[in-house]
Amino acid sequence: MEQLDKFMAGEPSIMGFSGGTLSVFVAIILLSGVASVLARRLIFPMLMDILSKTDRIDGKTLFAPKSLGWMIGFLVMHFTIDWIGANSEPVWDEELMSTVSSASWAAFVVLMLIAAYRLVDYLDAFIVVEGDDMAARRSLASVAESVGRLAVVVVGVFILAGLAGMDLNGLIAGLGITGLALALAAKDSVANVFGAISILIDKPFNVGDWIVVEDVEGEVVTIGLRTTLIRTSADTMVSIPNSNITNSPVENFSQRRFRRIRPKLEFEADSDQDSLRKFCDSLCSQILDDSRATKPEDSWARVQSFAPSKVTVATNFYCGSSGKTQRELTEDILMMARARASEHGLKFHEPRRREHQSL
Repeated sequence: MEQLDKFMAGEPSIMGFSGGTLSVFVAIILLSGVASVLARRLIFPMLMDILSKTDRIDGKTLFAPKSLGWMIGFLVMHFTIDWIGANSEPVWDEELMSTVSSASWAAFVVLMLIAAYRLVDYLDAFIVVEGDDMAARRSLASVAESVGRLAVVVVGVFILAGLAGMDLNGLIAGLGITGLALALAAKDSVANVFGAISILIDKPFNVGDWIVVEDVEGEVVTIGLRTTLIRTSADTMVSIPNSNITNSPVENFSQRRFRRIRPKLEFEADSDQDSLRKFCDSLCSQILDDSRATKPEDSWARVQSFAPSKVTVATNFYCGSSGKTQRELTEDILMMARARASEHGLKFHEPRRREHQSL
């Protein structure tokens, strides 16, 4: 330190700096710039690649903004100036350098808050991981992002108030009274927040599930602090308050273990009864031999009713939860029914043909 003191010694010549001290200050600026570049190009990307648990983002993309590098540069400048001032005897304008140090610290804090607010959008990079409960994790990430933004704003208000020299005790007391008044005035919003927490705990649905609630049917897009967004089959977005959801029945199609297939088949009224029984038995046996069919104990095909002009055969079969499987098996069941009806000499009911014959 003695060598540094000797280097900075001398008469103040430029803005209160000696020649050596001015050189040190320029070196501090250059050091801050180098730290800024290294943080932006190397440190932050490496840190993000290590901590991130998903391929949705990478460190280079997330930490590309120059503001994040400046944040580290201002931090280095603040601590370097304070360290030199505390451990040596620089010849400089104390008031000016104190202002520079305070300004660099304030700039660091502001940029840190901006970065924290932006990082909230990437919480799912740390919450959503590969596993069996991806939908639940996405739901948690959706609410966590809303809570994170609110937390950053509240913490930022207190930090900036402290930097501005405001009395934090008075600010906290004022916010407490204001918060109570707002809670009473915005009780519906508070109810929606608790509704979001209830949805996360009870898990009646997750992001990506297809649900029906309050006569609205569609896919859950996001679960926010106040509302849940649902994209309908018409590709429109519907926003439903969380408190309404927690107080309403929710039908979750994505949670079903199987799908039901119940085609009804109509034959002419003069169809032979033995042929009808054989048709039902052979159709049921053929369908249950299909690997896509499930729940054989609850599957059947039986004559349901007789009418003057037709005989109705009701069926009840099950398949996996996939909509594609349901559509394909339904089509195949109808084709099987047609083949079995021809095999047993049964004719399907044709209302228009019978009316024409009667005329």
